[in-house]
Amino acid sequence: MRKYIFNGSLISAVFGGWSVLRTQRKGPRDWRLVLMWVSWGASVAIAVGNVIKASQDAQREEELEALEDTK
Repeated sequence: MRKYIFNGSLISAVFGGWSVLRTQRKGPRDWRLVLMWVSWGASVAIAVGNVIKASQDAQREEELEALEDTK
């Protein structure tokens, strides 16, 4: 869980969502607002995907090191 909370791209995406929420409250509600939400959702999905990928890469690297140590 800590890897998600402290990830810079995910923090940035959350603040972007806050900005979209403020725009929704104060600005006009038209097609651009929908695109802003879609863009924010894509940003969050990419950030989470990057965290998962980095975690998997680190785990594979640890497994390879452990395998090399047993040789």
